[in-house]
Amino acid sequence: MPYLEAADRADTFTAHAFEERLVDLGEVRMNHVVTGDPAAPALLLIPGQGMSWWDYEPVLPRLAEHFCVHAVDLRGQGRSTWTPGRYTLDNFGNDLVRFIDLVVGRETIVSGLSSGGVLAAWLSAFAKPGQIRAAVWEDPPLFASETTPAVGPSIRQAVGPMFAVMHRWLGDQWSVGDVAGMQRAFATELSPEMLEAMARMSGQGAGAPPDAAVQSMREYDPEWARAFAGGTVAASCDHAAMLTHVRVPVLFTHHFRAVDDRTGRLAGASSDLQAAHACDLVRAAGAPIDYRSFPEMPHSMHGADPDLFVDTVVDWVTNLPDSAA
Repeated sequence: MPYLEAADRADTFTAHAFEERLVDLGEVRMNHVVTGDPAAPALLLIPGQGMSWWDYEPVLPRLAEHFCVHAVDLRGQGRSTWTPGRYTLDNFGNDLVRFIDLVVGRETIVSGLSSGGVLAAWLSAFAKPGQIRAAVWEDPPLFASETTPAVGPSIRQAVGPMFAVMHRWLGDQWSVGDVAGMQRAFATELSPEMLEAMARMSGQGAGAPPDAAVQSMREYDPEWARAFAGGTVAASCDHAAMLTHVRVPVLFTHHFRAVDDRTGRLAGASSDLQAAHACDLVRAAGAPIDYRSFPEMPHSMHGADPDLFVDTVVDWVTNLPDSAA
């Protein structure tokens, strides 16, 4: 399949309050926005799966009071290039390494939600020396987004069935594109427990997703879902091995989660066992990690409670040790 640029999908997008820009990274053109004082500390925001940069719109104005903020669309999402067959953590991460070099141009703090949080962990471990000052991992599915994790439930015991339904009804590059069929299939092919977990994680009711979620999904290549459900996204990036290379201060926020004692199924991004193991590996690597539990918070803190998210990040960054710089 050929790569697809934003111009190939021009009728997909909606207008936003921030100016969008494209930067050529070589293989992909990465869409992004920039706001805040250019002299302020740099902050890079990485959205989760099925999200575009504008998922961060609720927090951009307040973050811009403290940082020069860069929010991006990852390859296969938003207005960035769609790259069939090329959706892996290493490719996503190296896109961000190039972005920091070409656009940010200096040491940055990075914050990512969900799979974006896993990429914040990737940058914590594998970015070029001097690129990353510190990292915020917002409810990342560490281990739980792998097919054969070192500890705890795999993606097949977590959101994998949901991703499988999404891919089957939408198809690579929207080759099927049946949103209504996907929504019906959620009700008939997913367990009541998973539907309840999805509602808890989203902070929404158990009915149809809100308009913003549908729009965000339309801007993303559903091949992402296949890459995660099938395990190819992390085939060359074992989470446990990655975490042993973390070398910057980390803030790990852990939100709603529950493991069914009978089935072992996980509702949430990662289990307590998985979060604890991630923290142990980071500490063993010699990096400081601040773990904060928000069990009543849905998956996206920055979406559900923008003020709490900004206050949490600003407080943590303000108290970073001088050595973090």
